[in-house]
Amino acid sequence: MKGNPADALRHLSQGAQLLVAPGLKRFIIVPLLANILVFIFTTIALMHLFSDFLTLLMGWLPGWLEFLAWLLWAIFACVVLFVYGYSFNLITNLIAAPFYGILAEKIEQKLTGITPKDESWAELIPRTLGRELIKIWYFITRGLLILGLVLVSWFIPGLNLAVLLIGALWSAWCMAVQYIDYPADNHQTPFVRLRQLLGRAPLTSYSFGGMVMLASMIPIINVFAMPIAVAGATVYWVESLRHIDSVP
Repeated sequence: MKGNPADALRHLSQGAQLLVAPGLKRFIIVPLLANILVFIFTTIALMHLFSDFLTLLMGWLPGWLEFLAWLLWAIFACVVLFVYGYSFNLITNLIAAPFYGILAEKIEQKLTGITPKDESWAELIPRTLGRELIKIWYFITRGLLILGLVLVSWFIPGLNLAVLLIGALWSAWCMAVQYIDYPADNHQTPFVRLRQLLGRAPLTSYSFGGMVMLASMIPIINVFAMPIAVAGATVYWVESLRHIDSVP
């Protein structure tokens, strides 16, 4: 497989450094505020969900199966973290999409020295929100298929682990697509074409998305992970993808 996980880590590290560079910090204020509000809402909601499930689980398990409680608790905790990270990204990106597009634009300008074409808010907002809805449809339709496989294979030893691995890889792919789409969309790159470009270096793309997904599952860190992901994705685009965007 082509690509290198070290490249993904380097892109994110460079992106984090760029966010504190002069002239860029003001472009992350609105996304950070949106992240904080979504963080409070999703964290409280999932804490209640987790607590209610544990209460239900302990009441449902017969006494002689109580030794399995810790295992079921661990499995459900992992599922909740995945749902938490996935939901957090989905909601914040829908709200902050126009601002993330501008952030990607300014970072690319800083990296390349090329000033992008001006675009009014009246043009930017409908375009970026429309693109987000395309991505959400892509994520949900295929995500439901993965969820169905998980539920069907849940009690089949061996197969359930394989399906969970597929689910983890799918989540990583979603995060790569989600964030690298911001600089790609700024160049009007079709969504199908973006996925083709990411597939040319799968180790880099999956590693990038996996790191972002992991960060989005950690409370408080996830608030800052989103702008870093946008910045890192822009670095990835500029260094590795924009040069082959015009190549069939």
